[in-house]
Amino acid sequence: MPTPPYAPVEEIDLAVVGAQLGRPPRGVVGVAARCVCGNPTVVATAPRLPDGTPFPTFYYLTHPEATAEMSRLEADQAMPELAAALDDPEAAAAYRAAHAAYLADRARYGDVPEIAGVSAGGMPTRVKCLHALAAHALAAGAGVNPIGDAALARSRWSPSRCACASPGEAA
Repeated sequence: MPTPPYAPVEEIDLAVVGAQLGRPPRGVVGVAARCVCGNPTVVATAPRLPDGTPFPTFYYLTHPEATAEMSRLEADQAMPELAAALDDPEAAAAYRAAHAAYLADRARYGDVPEIAGVSAGGMPTRVKCLHALAAHALAAGAGVNPIGDAALARSRWSPSRCACASPGEAA
């Protein structure tokens, strides 16, 4: 699994991500996780977009089935239960460590004072966006983000099973 700094993103990756999102991708600095077929699943995004906008969400989930599953979990009210896990001191400490790791990864691509200390998904104390937390878990690997790992474990989507149309195409 690649870790920052990421190799420059390829044009085919940008085309696939654009098809996945239904819009041109912005500020992509690398592919942080891939489907088993090779398509992007998570992109790393510059902390300042080309138009100058600060962008704290360094790890961005792009895979259509993965994003649909995180939306389903959110709609099914999984977030309060996942947030309750933070009542455990060990889980809370691991989540704070995930926040610090996220910030360190993003810092390799620039310092943006407007988002200093802000990661994504509600870290380090809340569960706010399963998409961002799952993206971080996929990019960083199992064991780094406990809430992202838990969301992926509850998901009907699996990073080990391709659900894309075909390599080089979006689902």
